[in-house]
Amino acid sequence: MVRRMAEASHARTLDAAVAVVVGLIVVAGTVRLWPPVSVPLQPAGWALIVAASVGLYFRRRFPVVIAAFTLAVCVVYYPATEPDGPIVLAFVVALYTVAAAGKLVAAIVVAAVSLLLVVAGEISLIVAREPRQVDNFELFLLVGWLIAVVALGAVADNRRAYQREADQRAVEAERNREEALRRRATEERLRIARELHDVLGHHLSLINVQASAALHRQPADPAQSSGALVAIKDSSREALRELRATLGVLRQVDEAAPTAPAAGLDRLGDLTAAAEVAGVAVSTEVSGSRVDLPAEIDLAAYRIVQEALTNVTRHAGTHSASVRIRYAADHLSVEILDSGGGSAEGDTDGNGIRGMTERAVAIGGELTAGNRDGGGFRVAAWLPIGGDR
Repeated sequence: MVRRMAEASHARTLDAAVAVVVGLIVVAGTVRLWPPVSVPLQPAGWALIVAASVGLYFRRRFPVVIAAFTLAVCVVYYPATEPDGPIVLAFVVALYTVAAAGKLVAAIVVAAVSLLLVVAGEISLIVAREPRQVDNFELFLLVGWLIAVVALGAVADNRRAYQREADQRAVEAERNREEALRRRATEERLRIARELHDVLGHHLSLINVQASAALHRQPADPAQSSGALVAIKDSSREALRELRATLGVLRQVDEAAPTAPAAGLDRLGDLTAAAEVAGVAVSTEVSGSRVDLPAEIDLAAYRIVQEALTNVTRHAGTHSASVRIRYAADHLSVEILDSGGGSAEGDTDGNGIRGMTERAVAIGGELTAGNRDGGGFRVAAWLPIGGDR
């Protein structure tokens, strides 16, 4: 707002300066000190010069009107007053403003009307057998000047239009860049949220199960309670390791690269072992020709199995589950089955299932989850190997 007000004030100041300068030039060219004019400028001539000059102050707001007004002033001035002067300069400035305002047709029409008026005046002098004021060469120059003024105004308008378009493109590019940055930041936050949910949810669930088991067994079965505490220790250590690896992407200082193996299907045995410690026996079945998976596919498959087994230990109320991995030429299939009670009313809107689905979709795959017809729950993921589906 302040900037627009400052620009408007600058424009008004410039308009006033143009009006004053043009008026001074016209007066200086009319009232010549050397060589002196034979006839002094009449009051009507002064009034017309002042009117034309003042009119230029409003040329930006009413370009066509002011161009017509200054033309009318010239039409009255030259035949009716003495001495002749460069008052036509006011008309030239007004005509340029019309073209520069993008009103090219109006500028051409006004220029053509001015030329016709000059020709009509010369014809009337010829008919009256009086000396011509504008000969053929001067008429030719007048045509050239009118064309040049209109052309210069059009060039100025095109230049401003190009600058406006360039500024708009720059603003749009900056807006798109900011939106892209926000989108990437949102995607990164969602990715980190999924990682944290999978890592903490899995290991804390195991810790919770083992802690509950230790509490119920002690002091009746100290050996089993001790084993549960060992499992708690191992799960908490693994949770801390994975949590540190996940949060490493947020740090802005140089750190040594993690030495623990990256999460992937090569560590599937760790997941099944942890689930078995929590009281769920997991059978695994791997079919197809094993291939080296892209890192993002390998991680997604691992996290899906991890979250599915976490849900089994927490919610299924069963002591058995199965994991099936099938390698195909262009995709990897992951299926986790349990024989528990299934989800209440088929509810699949939990954060865990939502996170698994987002992982699969993010790499061009898909995931389905729901109750099995024969009882229990099923999670199935289709993950592309060679690119998007």
